[in-house]
Amino acid sequence: MTRTFGIQFPGRKLAPLLATAVVASVALLTSLGAHALSADQAFQMAAADDNDQRVEAINKSVQTPDAQLAAYLSALANDEVKTANGKAFIVRGDKAIDPASGAATRLPADAEDVVNSNYLRGVIDAAQAALALGSDDVEARRKAAAQLAEEPDASRVEIIDRALDKEQDARVKTLLERARAASLLTSDDPQQRMQAIGTLTHLKTPETQLLLNQRLTDEQDPAVQKALRRALAEIDDSLVWGERLGQIFSGVSLGSVLLLAALGLAITYGLMGVINMAHGELIMIGAYATYVVQLLFQRWLPEAAFGWYLVAAIPVAFLASALVGAILERGVIRFLYGRPLETLLATFGISLVLQQTVRSVFGAQNVGVENPSWMSGGIALLPNLTLPWNRICIVIFAFLVLGGVAFMIARTRLGLFVRGVTQNRAMASCVGVNTARTDTYAFALGSGIAGLAGCALSQVGNVGPDLGQNYIVDSFLVVVLGGVGQLAGTVYAALGLGVLSKLLEGWTGAVLAKIAVLLFIVIFIQKRPQGIFALKGRSAEA
Repeated sequence: MTRTFGIQFPGRKLAPLLATAVVASVALLTSLGAHALSADQAFQMAAADDNDQRVEAINKSVQTPDAQLAAYLSALANDEVKTANGKAFIVRGDKAIDPASGAATRLPADAEDVVNSNYLRGVIDAAQAALALGSDDVEARRKAAAQLAEEPDASRVEIIDRALDKEQDARVKTLLERARAASLLTSDDPQQRMQAIGTLTHLKTPETQLLLNQRLTDEQDPAVQKALRRALAEIDDSLVWGERLGQIFSGVSLGSVLLLAALGLAITYGLMGVINMAHGELIMIGAYATYVVQLLFQRWLPEAAFGWYLVAAIPVAFLASALVGAILERGVIRFLYGRPLETLLATFGISLVLQQTVRSVFGAQNVGVENPSWMSGGIALLPNLTLPWNRICIVIFAFLVLGGVAFMIARTRLGLFVRGVTQNRAMASCVGVNTARTDTYAFALGSGIAGLAGCALSQVGNVGPDLGQNYIVDSFLVVVLGGVGQLAGTVYAALGLGVLSKLLEGWTGAVLAKIAVLLFIVIFIQKRPQGIFALKGRSAEA
């Protein structure tokens, strides 16, 4: 019997087993040594002599990934690494951890913080993305592949190739191909750069266009420069239609917003000739009503019901603005009929009162109104054309409101009275129409539509006391250009001005586009004072 450290072992019977175990242990340690994070490697990644050495150490480490490396990169990104005596330590609170073994250790008193520049942080993030390519979560792999394309490095091509061989998701594959080509674009080999240019040209996306443009500024090889210019020209030709369609959709979206903002004004101004400078504040009231409904849903209803708050806010916004409009008409405007200057001044004063009231109740700062989940995201039609769901919903909503107003004007008793009073107030009164009540109903209807505009605007912009001031002038321009009291003219003017503004913005910029649109309206009104659709018959002479 053999005695070792006080423990007895049967020498001859256990010797072969011990030999086998030693060989297996050595093989296992050798295997781990090839893939595990070493102490020297951890130090080089944290405190090399210069940034280039650190970058090289980080990029080399991800070639053989393991769980310890992922944890160490996370610690580097979170500024939880210190160095001392040629070693690196992960420090969390008052505990120090050896990144190579994962075991707790003692932190030397002279340990120094590791400082990461913005460039190094980008390298660390890209290294983490390279490790995430092996994740079981498809979304995590998509995010990682997109990040590698944004931070290309030729040393990661082998990692991307391994991920491409195993990847099954088509979208991740496309992103990985873009990342691989972007990485090859930084290679020292001109042939590899030419290969990358060919791949990126076939993808035809704004991201590949940006990558090629960036490379063109640094490229020295004439042949590669020529290939870059040819590829950029081909991508430009492919993307131009997406840009044009995007401008048209943006114009239609802006036009639908202007339509909602001007539709109520077309009714009140066309019916009674009232220059209502408080119309913008009625839009603001509708937006704040939407905000209040959102708060009620967040506080009193289950989280699953939050997506329906906007549906509930539509009638609330309409009724809130309609009630304020009715009070405004019965309390002030009905005493000022026939005196447009006094009406303008009175409603301007009321607009200031409404703004200050909102500031006193909700505060002077903008309030946050969230999009429901079903209005988030968009439809990707082309590589450079994505139609946001919130804009699509507003366009549909605007035309639904337009259809409802047109039906009300053409098919209901109230609409008949409104048309009668608009065309000949005295004759309508003679046949028994209560013109004063019709004025109140019409003004409340126009105000309620302004509230619907505020509800829609809360989904695409900030909600604050000055919300309505951004749309009051444009609303009057739409009404005057389309023809006073003409719904069809309001539609044509709103959509026309929206599309024209966005097309001009793409050529001249926002400020010059606004000036050009105003000049166009001035010239048009001089040539056709009654707008696009002029009143006909006796009403045109009134």
